[in-house]
Amino acid sequence: MTDLAEFEALGLYDPAAADADDRRALLEWMLARGISVDDVAGVLRRRRSITAVAGDLVLRSSDRLSAAEVADRTGLPVETIRRISLAVGLPVDGDEPGFTASDVQMIELFGAGGELFGEVALEHFLRVVGSSLARIADAAGSLFLAEVEAPLAAAEAGELALAQANLEAIQMLTPLRQVMDSLFLAHMEQAIIRSEAAREHSTSLVTGYLCVGFVDLVGFTQLSQQLPVAELRTLVDDFESAAYDVVGTRGGRVVKLIGDEVMFVTVDPEAACEIGLALLERFGDDTAVMPRGALALGEVLTRGGDYYGTVVNLASRVADLAVPREILATDELRERVEAGASGVTFTPAGRRMLKGFDDPVELFALGPAPGQSGAGAR
Repeated sequence: MTDLAEFEALGLYDPAAADADDRRALLEWMLARGISVDDVAGVLRRRRSITAVAGDLVLRSSDRLSAAEVADRTGLPVETIRRISLAVGLPVDGDEPGFTASDVQMIELFGAGGELFGEVALEHFLRVVGSSLARIADAAGSLFLAEVEAPLAAAEAGELALAQANLEAIQMLTPLRQVMDSLFLAHMEQAIIRSEAAREHSTSLVTGYLCVGFVDLVGFTQLSQQLPVAELRTLVDDFESAAYDVVGTRGGRVVKLIGDEVMFVTVDPEAACEIGLALLERFGDDTAVMPRGALALGEVLTRGGDYYGTVVNLASRVADLAVPREILATDELRERVEAGASGVTFTPAGRRMLKGFDDPVELFALGPAPGQSGAGAR
């Protein structure tokens, strides 16, 4: 009872409140797990929800170190530690103790990496790592909110049920980290193979000769203002699933999804055509949103998991010109595809002036060859 009195003194428990029984059950459950009043108070200095305390203590150690203490352990300057922390998206203000023992190992590793790759290049890489992991973390959080917390809240399950579900979800992150290790190695293998193939016709080790594609959904913006949240989420999920499935099946890579638009790359131009046509077919019966896009082929700069250069800009500009249910392609791509046994056709679509380009660009509308579906021959 002493501990409950301490919780009451902290304003975390009111015996006269309507939900007192539920709050008491939550607090007693935490105490039974060895979570102290100080642990709860420490977490709540960083978090707002008391139901997240048990999961938070499993997620990250409550024993935190300042940048100066990390410097003592690693031998690295405090400024270097702060730069690494900022690059991965986990900045710590001033002398606030925000680093854990695991963070120390990370900083030691990246500190050594600076000697091999150079600090500027390494910091750029760390920003990619940090932003990618931040997206994964946001996706995991959204998954829990939508599929676990929202149903519990709707059923008025109470704080204890939510805290137990939160802890169970956090505990599942341990096997997920092992899965991510395996997935990273598999993707690393594919990235190396893709890079070797893309450099076959490039002029530099930091460029690749690739087909760049953009596909978006006409009508999405207007529809997003009208649909209920649940239906909008389903539409977004369907588009993302289609993009990853169609692109991945044909050996391409989804570079990024921005709302209703997907950017992808392939080494094989014909595969890029098949991807564009397959996405048209996937959403062909949906009158509310209609896909359109563009494909361009050429040498692009590869940096930080993204692609830059004239070819990328060209594909993006041409995509803005396409009408609903149309995929436009550049002449260079058409020539490469028609030189082989192609399962697609190209219909002249005129010469267009594009912002940022001095000369008109000759374009062609993509279509399936007679007897072929939009998904292509593969």
